[in-house]
Amino acid sequence: MVLEQVAFDIETTGFDAVDVVTTVGFAVPMGVRVFLQTDGRDTPGVESRVDSAVSETLVNVSTHASERELLVAVSEFVAERIRDDMLLVAYNGERWNGGFDVPFLRTRYAQRDLAWPFVDVPYADVMPLVTDRFNTTVDGAEQGGLVTAYDVLCGGSYGDLDPFDDSAEAVAAFEDGRFAELMLHNVADVLRTRALGRVAERYCSKSEFKVKSLTPTRSI
Repeated sequence: MVLEQVAFDIETTGFDAVDVVTTVGFAVPMGVRVFLQTDGRDTPGVESRVDSAVSETLVNVSTHASERELLVAVSEFVAERIRDDMLLVAYNGERWNGGFDVPFLRTRYAQRDLAWPFVDVPYADVMPLVTDRFNTTVDGAEQGGLVTAYDVLCGGSYGDLDPFDDSAEAVAAFEDGRFAELMLHNVADVLRTRALGRVAERYCSKSEFKVKSLTPTRSI
């Protein structure tokens, strides 16, 4: 059985353990689901601005006043929508400095004393598939980052959707309250991840995906 991929990506205020999650996005079969925490700030019209900017897929946005409320909402979404016949995928989710997306979320859930949401969820990192199983070298340099690898293997059509040249701009966007731009960047990254996952699915064997379980040893 081929598992249906669900790509996800997060945005944060930095790389430290005390930094917080600002945005979480999932590319599900029906479209993209994005969660945004605003640190208590108002977001007038942000949902319609994001939806109108994305023409090729349905985007469902929800805003939350705090990181804790965002994490609770993500947990509810995972419980309702992510099934055991789906494969959760990220790009560089557990590679950079021991991982980014998944380890960062573990720390934030632990510090908020919230239950880990990804129980009975198969998971795979797309990055090693791309960097180890495809040639992404351009002008003598390997293009292993999400944006550059996507440009090489998938044509780069989501570049027009992404308002940022670099993911580091997501930190300043959150600080400045530029929430629509932040979410559009997250949507673009989620769609890039999904596209690369689908390319890997077409050209790599099942064994090369190195699927793992995210279920913790204890659930309480």
